[in-house]
Amino acid sequence: MPNFNLSYEEIFSLVHRMCTEISADAYSLMKQAAQKEGKAEAKAMLQAMIDNVAQAGALDKPVCQSPGLPTVYVRFGDNAELGNLSQWIPQAVVECTKKGYIRPSIVHPLTRHNSGDSSGAGIPNFEYQYRPGQEYMEVIMSAKGCGAELANLSRILTPATLGENYVGLKKLVLETVVKGGGFPCPPSAIGIGIGGQMDISAKLSREAISTRDWRDSHPDPMIAALEQELLANINSLGVGPAGIGGDTTCLAVKIAYAATHTAICPVTINFHCWVARRFGVRFYPNGEREYLFREAM
Repeated sequence: MPNFNLSYEEIFSLVHRMCTEISADAYSLMKQAAQKEGKAEAKAMLQAMIDNVAQAGALDKPVCQSPGLPTVYVRFGDNAELGNLSQWIPQAVVECTKKGYIRPSIVHPLTRHNSGDSSGAGIPNFEYQYRPGQEYMEVIMSAKGCGAELANLSRILTPATLGENYVGLKKLVLETVVKGGGFPCPPSAIGIGIGGQMDISAKLSREAISTRDWRDSHPDPMIAALEQELLANINSLGVGPAGIGGDTTCLAVKIAYAATHTAICPVTINFHCWVARRFGVRFYPNGEREYLFREAM
């Protein structure tokens, strides 16, 4: 049974760091993109973004004015103890808001009433995932920016519109990127959920881009090849950082899929801006912890 012994102070520290940093994988890809970028204006824009991360850390300020919407993924096996996560993470989000690390932007969906402290129904969103036989417990929190949501798209393809060699899917992704332009704050990362029904494809798209390392490779070689093909094709469009043109439009494409009905192929395309605010912790039965997304930057 995992020895869950995080204190509230440690939870608050992790949420605080999430506000003032970006995850190490995104930071590494941003630096690589700046080095390779061939357009001077785009290179300068990428470097300004990287400098912004350094200044946020040095000054203890939010790395972006947009607070995003927090989702917490809790993945556990048999006999796991979940501790006080469901109380402490929302409490830490509220405290970080009151201390100025998070802009209060959470509102009622219809009345638009703002609580003023980043609290509200379903905030944070908790996704509990039981994984039989998993020995460790894993907690990942992601505050995904909502400006990028404006470019997202869900569509139900059919076998005919999916097309041979998935040409319909590929076309849909590229058209969505072009239409989005600079709205998703490129360089973005894109999560693509495929299969299930519409609600499942949407959840898969968010989970893929929020919980995977943006530098990893999908274990299914066919999916891994599709991710790389889409990434190369997106970057050939020339949208560029902040939509000003350039070689760097997308940092990563991550796909997650589920089986679906023979008549349909639901697809959700989910943009994530370059500001990847995430933390993760794995708790092992012997009491050890492994912190995710937090290697030296």
